[in-house]
Amino acid sequence: MQPALQKQPSGVVYRRKPEAATAPGEPRRGFAPAIVPLVTGFLLLLVLILALGLRSAQQLAEVGFSSQQFNLEYSTRLNRLLDLRLKLNALDNEARLRAASESRRELKPPFDLRLSNARDEARKALSIVGPPPPSDDDKTREEYEKTWKSLNDNIHSYIEMTQDLRRYSLDGFESFDTAKETLNAAVTIANNKYQDVTKEMRRVQTSATRSITGWIGIALFVGALVAAGTIWQVQRHFSQMRHSVLETRRERTFTTQLLEGMVSAVAAIDEEDRIRSANAAFMRIFPKATIGASVLEKLAPDDAMKMLEAVTAIRVTKATYHGRWIARVDAEDKAFDVYSSPLAINGDRGQIVTLVDATEAAESERTLRRSESLAAVGRATTQVAHEIRNPLGSIRLGVSMLRDSVNDQEALNTIELVERGIKHLNKLVVDVTQFSRQKELERSEVNLHESLERSIDLVSERISEKNAKVETVFSDGEIVGHWDPYQLRQVFVNVIANAVDASQENSSVMISTELLPPETDGDGQPAKNYARITIADQGKGMDQATRDRIFEPFFSTKKRGTGLGLAIVKQIVEQHGGRITVASEPGKGSKFNIDLPV
Repeated sequence: MQPALQKQPSGVVYRRKPEAATAPGEPRRGFAPAIVPLVTGFLLLLVLILALGLRSAQQLAEVGFSSQQFNLEYSTRLNRLLDLRLKLNALDNEARLRAASESRRELKPPFDLRLSNARDEARKALSIVGPPPPSDDDKTREEYEKTWKSLNDNIHSYIEMTQDLRRYSLDGFESFDTAKETLNAAVTIANNKYQDVTKEMRRVQTSATRSITGWIGIALFVGALVAAGTIWQVQRHFSQMRHSVLETRRERTFTTQLLEGMVSAVAAIDEEDRIRSANAAFMRIFPKATIGASVLEKLAPDDAMKMLEAVTAIRVTKATYHGRWIARVDAEDKAFDVYSSPLAINGDRGQIVTLVDATEAAESERTLRRSESLAAVGRATTQVAHEIRNPLGSIRLGVSMLRDSVNDQEALNTIELVERGIKHLNKLVVDVTQFSRQKELERSEVNLHESLERSIDLVSERISEKNAKVETVFSDGEIVGHWDPYQLRQVFVNVIANAVDASQENSSVMISTELLPPETDGDGQPAKNYARITIADQGKGMDQATRDRIFEPFFSTKKRGTGLGLAIVKQIVEQHGGRITVASEPGKGSKFNIDLPV
């Protein structure tokens, strides 16, 4: 496990626009305060509509009552005048019959009841005629009063005249005509006033209409104010909501970009072990994961799932480091530092899972440990090599002198075996010394194709022994780089010799070159150009375990190999700023790719 990460000084990466300050204790404006003016306006409008309805009903009632009153008043006056006319005519008829009877000296009863009843009826009808009709014009009103006074006087005089037959015989007909003429004038006035009822009703209706129209205007004005206030309030609320939506969308976009831009894999896991959110890096590690999926499902290969199960098996209360795990992602083994921290989701206890890609850090650690080991080995090897060389030289000299003095074939074979052992020990000492010292590069302009041709010539003897064939497919045009020519030939000779050794009899070794497209490392540095040298054989190939250790020092698949050849090759290539990789499968041969910066 790695030690806990040190806290870095925090900085503001995003800040929301500050909200308007509110007075202490003042509630934050929300839905209810915003709707209060609207409710007030609509209630006021409803009150006005109710008042308008009540006022309209009142006006209609007043119009109906006025119409009834006018009709009743004028029709009663006209009916009374007409009834008075009938009673007056009846009285005149009785008076005429009595006068005719007197003139013919007919026998009559002592009391004339019919004439007396007619006279009483006429008096009664005259008494209930009532006052003259009202008028707004003083002159007309005086005329009406004069006519009604004449009516009362003339009819009363005629009624009294019917009591005296002598007066009636002399002046009765003239008095009746005068009374009748006055009565007809009063009937004409009453009839005319009755005709004016329609005009009066129109006046009352017009007044009521004006009153109702005024109330309607007030209601429309208040309705317009309420509508304008509603529109303004809705527009203001919509503007606030749109601003809030834009702010939320901006924050969400920022958060999404922040998560998606992170190299580390991040996921939010809720209390039910379901994924609530995850970035693209997490989805690459767990390709079958979806939002809402359970972490208990099969989301990735077993090694990745074990890593996820280990971190989600417990609920942490603080940021926790769960160690370094190895998982296969995109056909490549990667190392991840696994962290988790608590997260509250709607009141539930979730957690944030963070998987930091530590592949390069692990490789750097391995390289550092190897460098430290090699440095220690180098120091020890230098001393050991010095101690071995001197006695090894003496042994070689002694064996050479012994060969000159021995003629026995079996002894000569033994001496030859000893000499091969001395040669192997000497090569081992030279290789270990070179590997541990890491000789500095002596760069110069090197033509890649010429360097490869010379390297092929240096291993021509081994090529002939295997009866192998080397085929070259070089790129068009020259490839020139700033490299160390001697150490570069050492790289090519070693890899070509290994390819020839791994090949079968009469098989071929393919050597090709090409210029790769420019590559960027994503940190703003200029793009780098690489030349790729591919050396492929048709040998037995290697399994995964062998491929993983092929560049380790002292690892060899040869019977008499030192195991330092490819380790030295990798060291020299990396000193040039390049890289070397191998692709191989059992039974399908091996292919080494050497990329050198140009």
